[in-house]
Amino acid sequence: MTELRSLQGRILTPAGWRRGRIGFDDRIRTIEDVAGDDGDGDGDGEAIVLPGFIDLHVHGAAGVDLMQGGDAARTVTRAHARHGTTALLGTTMTAAEADIAHALRGLAAAIAEPAADAARMLGVHLEGPFISPQRLGAQPPLTVEATLESVQRLHALAPIRVLTLAPEIGRHTELIPHLNAIGIRVQIGHSAGTYEEGLAALRAGAAGFTHLFNGMTGVDHYRPGIAAAALAHAEYAELIPDLQHVHPGAIRMALRAIPRLYAVTDATAATGMPDGEYALGSQRVHKCLGCVRLASGSLAGSALTMDQALRNLVEVGLDLADAAQRVSTFPADYLGLSDRGRLEPDACADLVVLDAQLRVVQVHVGGRAVDLGGNA
Repeated sequence: MTELRSLQGRILTPAGWRRGRIGFDDRIRTIEDVAGDDGDGDGDGEAIVLPGFIDLHVHGAAGVDLMQGGDAARTVTRAHARHGTTALLGTTMTAAEADIAHALRGLAAAIAEPAADAARMLGVHLEGPFISPQRLGAQPPLTVEATLESVQRLHALAPIRVLTLAPEIGRHTELIPHLNAIGIRVQIGHSAGTYEEGLAALRAGAAGFTHLFNGMTGVDHYRPGIAAAALAHAEYAELIPDLQHVHPGAIRMALRAIPRLYAVTDATAATGMPDGEYALGSQRVHKCLGCVRLASGSLAGSALTMDQALRNLVEVGLDLADAAQRVSTFPADYLGLSDRGRLEPDACADLVVLDAQLRVVQVHVGGRAVDLGGNA
């Protein structure tokens, strides 16, 4: 347990903005109003206190890729914490099962014994190898069809919270209820499927979509694909708001269509690093002017951080309270976490303090302050 601390400013609570003081140790204990205006969230020089950001799609940061295994996860969680991310899912790449297993062992260690001064690793997002060879994106061509046994072998190494699959492959759609039964949320992604195949997967229990619009069939009005199924039926979907993966107009379209659209970074080892060459699983990617690409020129993950994702959502036209839900509350709800992604008594004391320009000035994970030195 940490000592009781407090912060004062404009606090975003589930009931809206409050101008007050929040008291916390490892959990939030009190939120008290203080005299003054109604705390409408307009910047006036006071601190803005938001729930800690939750990123459900992270491959790396600080020059390190999670497929390296070992202590890579500790480096990555520390790097993302400096940008306001207080919890995340370590995300794998398509690879041979032995290589995925190696990565999962490293993630399991970070889950079991979180590093100090770091975001909490909530589990694994298994992105590949159960995807379409026709929609690889930046994934290597090592796809396989999923079986319950193969997933259970990996799940035994580290808890898989989210699994991406292409529903049109083999018996994937039939597998979805069995994955749900062992606590895994299935997302549709890296798919060449049709609208009908996407809808069938949702009816079978798929819960979301991996980086909406990217790595999937689109919104052709004669032959609608997976993205169209998401826009027509999804409650949840993740989207990369780096303003490179998805045009702002398409982001606005998705915001109108999908009630709980939430942001992810799809961050790679290039995040927080200068331009240059970095690892993404077994492949090499190049960062130039903030963009991460394969040698072919295809986008390959991002160098996005969640604080920049928040600012980009505001730039696209969301008010700050709405944008904050999409980097914290909605991803928490998607994982079924009622004590994260919100500032209220008894919730985890995962907090981000921003200035009027929405720059991170403080981060607290479980009530412990994160050292922001080296924030990039």
